[in-house]
Amino acid sequence: MQQLQEFSDRTLAVWGQPPLEEWRDRLQSVCGRFNPCGWEDRELVNGGVLLSDAAGVGVVQVATDIDVVRRDEHDIRLDYGEHFFLLVQLEGSCGVEQKGRQNTISPGDCILVDSSLPSNFYFSGRFSNHLSVHLPRQLLLAEAPNDFEVSRPLAASDPMSTMLRALVAKMLQTPANHKRSVELRQLLLHATRQAFAADAPDQPVYPRDRAAGRLELARLLVDRHLTDERLTPQWLATRLGISLRTLQEDFNTVGTTVTCFIRDRRLRLARERLVEKQRGADDGTIAEIAYSSGFNDISYFNRCFKKTFDCSPKDVVRG
Repeated sequence: MQQLQEFSDRTLAVWGQPPLEEWRDRLQSVCGRFNPCGWEDRELVNGGVLLSDAAGVGVVQVATDIDVVRRDEHDIRLDYGEHFFLLVQLEGSCGVEQKGRQNTISPGDCILVDSSLPSNFYFSGRFSNHLSVHLPRQLLLAEAPNDFEVSRPLAASDPMSTMLRALVAKMLQTPANHKRSVELRQLLLHATRQAFAADAPDQPVYPRDRAAGRLELARLLVDRHLTDERLTPQWLATRLGISLRTLQEDFNTVGTTVTCFIRDRRLRLARERLVEKQRGADDGTIAEIAYSSGFNDISYFNRCFKKTFDCSPKDVVRG
């Protein structure tokens, strides 16, 4: 297709046939806990999983002809999502199911997937080839609009889809240390926010009287209000219309507390911003980045950061 000429070097005439377990392990090593299903009687898969750097952003090419790939609540508890995945379909089709929505993307289409939520990808044994652009979750949510419509496809003919594909293609040609890589990363984040911005606030997938539904909505509220000074366990419980004790019990089911979850998300936002500072995209001091990420005590921030990431904020900035 002419519209995908910019990705012609990623549509191979012949792919390898790795063992299915090898293909799965490679997928999990670069994308997280995603599990292929319905291939128990097979030994080989037609395709591959290739990781590339695009101006400092990870892009994974996933080619396969298996049936289904799933990510469920158990996978998320073991591997909470650090990214939104911007999928660009290159060949074949891919069915995407998330938040109760089921859509199929064809060559040239784009779709946004949230790795912190359960998802299913359907290939039905037919060859499919797509790019998965790994957008740092906290950086994407750090600016408005940050209420996204996940699992809503952008048709290949949509101008926003055309722009996103062009940006990804340009970034794949740009090394991470190139002087324009910072601007390209920021442009992709801004374009993705606009392309998938929700016209109205998302509704929770589950009724709020179910723990799984409350927990999902609580996570979304934390991510969308991460730098808000009002964000506390009590504020979150009030927004959800439940008691603080009930909220704590919900988070206990995934082995953490509300306070620890909020702190962890803020630490990961700060780390992403420190990485961007190291790359020259942010000229703020470490203290300013800590404060802007929701921390009021720089000593406390430094202690928590080192305990979580086994390095200091200065180590990240030094590269």
